[in-house]
Amino acid sequence: MKSRAFTLIIDELRVTPDPYTVLILTSAEENRTRIEDLIQEFSRDWTLDRLAIVDRLIMTLALAELILPDPPPTAVVLDEAVELAKVYSTEESAPFVNGVLAACVEHLQ
Repeated sequence: MKSRAFTLIIDELRVTPDPYTVLILTSAEENRTRIEDLIQEFSRDWTLDRLAIVDRLIMTLALAELILPDPPPTAVVLDEAVELAKVYSTEESAPFVNGVLAACVEHLQ
């Protein structure tokens, strides 16, 4: 997978991104290993490379948000992640994303 530091991408944007978006992206970058380990552990029988990229990114951003020092309510983050999966991924993605994230949440504390 090609990778560029998100800070470089943000610097190239023509509009200033929402500060909360930058905060979530920073959390995702700083906690990448922990987040990927959680997703890998709880997406039973699926390696990270086999996951749909959209599902993986949705789960990464949701977990990055939940790791923040003062995160929104867990139910809100999970609901938003499931809605994103319904809109932007496959029919099977919403329940899969919900199940993996629900299992991960228990291990964030």
